[in-house]
Amino acid sequence: GTVLRLLFKMFSSYSKVGDPRPGQPYKGGNFYAFLPGNKEGQRTAMLLKKAFEHGLTFQIKSCNGEERVTWGLIPHKTSWDGGKARNGYPDAQYLHEVCTVL
Repeated sequence: GTVLRLLFKMFSSYSKVGDPRPGQPYKGGNFYAFLPGNKEGQRTAMLLKKAFEHGLTFQIKSCNGEERVTWGLIPHKTSWDGGKARNGYPDAQYLHEVCTVL
């Protein structure tokens, strides 16, 4: 079947009030997520888009003294294969689990 590949471009910026260290610069990056290209995958993509628009997808974490953007609490599949252990597919429960979180 087809694969949906989502790209989130997070630019480097300065953290805001509510982040771990307000006013500190942080490093962005490109983040990819994968979904099956079926109806359920497309519906999940719309929910993930809404979550992103509401600022729920990423967080800023301190890593080796450097602030950087990381995935937040919503689980994303960052690989198309490798199974659940490698954050990929196959994972029969993923779409159900992510929709429950969303």
